[in-house]
Amino acid sequence: MSEQKVHDLAHGRSGDKGDVCNVGLVAWDDEGFDRLRRHLTEERVKEHFGSLVQGEVRRYEMPHIRALNFVMQGALDGGGTRSLRSDHLGKTMYAWLLRMPVPADD
Repeated sequence: MSEQKVHDLAHGRSGDKGDVCNVGLVAWDDEGFDRLRRHLTEERVKEHFGSLVQGEVRRYEMPHIRALNFVMQGALDGGGTRSLRSDHLGKTMYAWLLRMPVPADD
């Protein structure tokens, strides 16, 4: 299987609470969920967001609904009332994650 993007395997949604961004992904099928679980580690997701995420990234799994939830600390430049970023509420952070490449499985 060739390299894909996360959006080929799942859909997503994101939001905020202060300076914490929450990104949820729901896989289209079981195979996609398994690939996301293998390849979307906390470290890789933090690396993908680069300097946008200054704090810890935690991943939570919800296998019965084929979902992963990433909680990213220090991700919104202080949050809605402090940030000058165009998306200070994290509403589009899911789209950034959907563009992340997923390596081909062996």
